[in-house]
Amino acid sequence: MAHPALKTVPTPHTAAKPIIHFVRATFAFANRIAMEEITLDIMEGEFAGVIGPNGSGKTTFLKAILGLVHPVSGSVQIFDCECHALRCEHRARIGYLPQKELIDPHYPITAWEVVMMGRYAAIGLFRRPAKADREIVFESLQAVGVEPLKDLPFGSLSGGQQQRVLIARALAQRPQILLLDEPTTGIDAAAQHHLIDLIRSLHQNYGLTIVFVTHDINIISPVVDSLILLKTRLYGKGPPRDILKQEILSGVYGKETLLAEREKGPYVIMSDHHHH
Repeated sequence: MAHPALKTVPTPHTAAKPIIHFVRATFAFANRIAMEEITLDIMEGEFAGVIGPNGSGKTTFLKAILGLVHPVSGSVQIFDCECHALRCEHRARIGYLPQKELIDPHYPITAWEVVMMGRYAAIGLFRRPAKADREIVFESLQAVGVEPLKDLPFGSLSGGQQQRVLIARALAQRPQILLLDEPTTGIDAAAQHHLIDLIRSLHQNYGLTIVFVTHDINIISPVVDSLILLKTRLYGKGPPRDILKQEILSGVYGKETLLAEREKGPYVIMSDHHHH
């Protein structure tokens, strides 16, 4: 049976319903508040960028959606399910690209095998992949444009190619939600732009709900439907033009943040110490 998720047609936002639903959710680790009183909805098929300084709760936000961390107060609902009740079949519908993984370049695993890992949730660890699984892996490699590299050792690929293979691994799960944690970090500018174009086309072609965490506001603000600005608390969620305003950014990043106008929308210039 063909899996429907990779064939879905994006639903127009008017018909969309919330797929991710935070209500006054607070997260704390070792008595330190990581995110406080977060209330927001991400709609089905929405492409949301998550921005904010280092240590502002961006990775916690993704882990909350994955059900890996639970709120100490408030609630998080994913699909129609409280995050602490997320079962395997729910988790399998969420593709996740963690922050750049360091894979030993000498570790003998091919690009194909990395992507096949994305099928394990569906097939079970000790069952052999069926023809349908191999077809899904092949399609996923094709979708990100690295199918010709499938037999190469993963460690021998460039940073940009590795990120594509890891996105293919997430796609091989047939997800409805794709979570990306700093996917453009550590790859050159040209590869970054190619990766953004790829993610944008996956969003359009498959109707995925995408949550893209980044410290690089300018690379995603032209392509996302909405920006979520976090600094422990939620400073705003909405179309990039509504969030990228001097008074809002100054409150989060400090007074030395500047805004310039460009064709594709506002361009943010900030002093260096926020980038690293």
